[in-house]
Amino acid sequence: MRNGRIRVVLAAVVALAATALVPAHATERSDGPLAHTASGWVRGQHTDEGRQFLGIPYAEQPVGKLRWREPRPAQSWRGVRDATGFSNRCVQTSSWDPGYEDPTYTEDCLDLNVYAPDGSAGRPVMVWLHGGGLTAGAGADIVPDTFARRTGTVVVTVNYRLGAMGFLAATGLDKQASDGVSGNFGLQDQQQALRWVRANIDRFGGDRDRVTIAGESAGGRSVCTQLASPGGRGLFRAGIIESGAYGDCAAREHSAAVAEGARFAEKAGCGAATDTVACLRGRSAKEILDAQAGFDWAPVTGGDFLPEQPAAAITAGRSAHVPVLNGANKDEGRLFAYGAYDGQGKPLTAEAYPKALTDTYGKATGEKALAAYPLSDYASPTYAYAAAQGDMLMACPALRLDKRLAASGPPAYAYEFADRTSPPFASIREAGKKFDFGATHVNEVQYLFKHFGLDSPLNTEQRALADRMVQYWGSFITGGAPRADGAPAMPDQRRAPGQVLSLKTSGVGGITLSTDVHREHHCTLWDAAAS
Repeated sequence: MRNGRIRVVLAAVVALAATALVPAHATERSDGPLAHTASGWVRGQHTDEGRQFLGIPYAEQPVGKLRWREPRPAQSWRGVRDATGFSNRCVQTSSWDPGYEDPTYTEDCLDLNVYAPDGSAGRPVMVWLHGGGLTAGAGADIVPDTFARRTGTVVVTVNYRLGAMGFLAATGLDKQASDGVSGNFGLQDQQQALRWVRANIDRFGGDRDRVTIAGESAGGRSVCTQLASPGGRGLFRAGIIESGAYGDCAAREHSAAVAEGARFAEKAGCGAATDTVACLRGRSAKEILDAQAGFDWAPVTGGDFLPEQPAAAITAGRSAHVPVLNGANKDEGRLFAYGAYDGQGKPLTAEAYPKALTDTYGKATGEKALAAYPLSDYASPTYAYAAAQGDMLMACPALRLDKRLAASGPPAYAYEFADRTSPPFASIREAGKKFDFGATHVNEVQYLFKHFGLDSPLNTEQRALADRMVQYWGSFITGGAPRADGAPAMPDQRRAPGQVLSLKTSGVGGITLSTDVHREHHCTLWDAAAS
């Protein structure tokens, strides 16, 4: 009783102190929750799920002379900043995703969004890094308000620089970089956002010492990279990687990235300039975006930010020693194969199938793939190609990452999203009436959050699976092993190497533990090809 009274008194004192700190004019409106950040006051809004604060700057905006500079803390503002709407997306082209019908040319974009349940403080935190190939996407791609309420967590979603704006490496930029290596601006933005979280999340009910970084596709790859970056130490206590281990999380070697930057500068019309960087900074965002197509925009290794390849750092035990939840989807490749063939109105034919494999994987590996993925096992050549592509690109790298993580010490939990009945996500839902996407790339996201802010048409069995997935992810973020009511615990690869939690609906076997994933995805073939 005595401790209870103390807590009540302390809560009253904190509330009174907060009111005293609010600028006088801030009390003129009371239609939304207030929070005081290190840069100033923000006013969000209440929803049926709790509180949300949208479009909060976490860094000084990278415009003008700050283009291709390491991020700096956000400048302070006076008064109360409205935080009820999403900010600008970072520079990117148009795409098929809802809301992305037009390109974005705005560099004023380094903002984040906070979703916090009503109630007590000290909640665990998840920081979500969006996907999009490091050239597209935004923090607004998911609305995790229901997830935050159900798991009792605070969720932060982040914008970061993309494409050439986020990953250009150049000799002139190397000279301006603190570690002599340029090209990691987008990943440095992510760390700046994590520093903002550490300094401010308690104002939103979060616990700065219980932060989990999470992401899907390029967001998962970002998590993998942040595990290997010394600058991320102490900024998070766990990581979630969804379909992010592709390419074994590899970064570009510095020399190759600088050479590619020179080719980009040439294409942008600055190759002959006396000061290439000044010339590029003088180009409009549209001109930069038009010139960036055809280049590989990815992290760069060789400096203090990323001294070595993430796979090497994890294998050698030089990565962050934190628990990781990692996995992929059963039919990842169907999205990519559809985009390359059927989506172009040119389905892959049986006659063209062998050449498609050898063109993609080389003659020796392509011929082995032809034997491993015979057309007789698939409904069409596109599906056969999709199986090979998904296994090589996503499934087998995820399993290799499991092994590396387990050997490094901390818990490493493995899953496979295997709901082949799942509805295609919004961008491909119409196409899904003719093409069976199965458990393809991105499809698991809608089981956890409102993808693009939309409710997905999940049936009763799929909603039950979604409920269990939220429990698995939530229990991990809270600090324990991933568990769900009435279902197996997600296996720790240190104790059950190669065993994977298979996430399926009850009608096709439910959630089970599988030891066949490596064999099903022909990983002996793809592991040898990757070595």
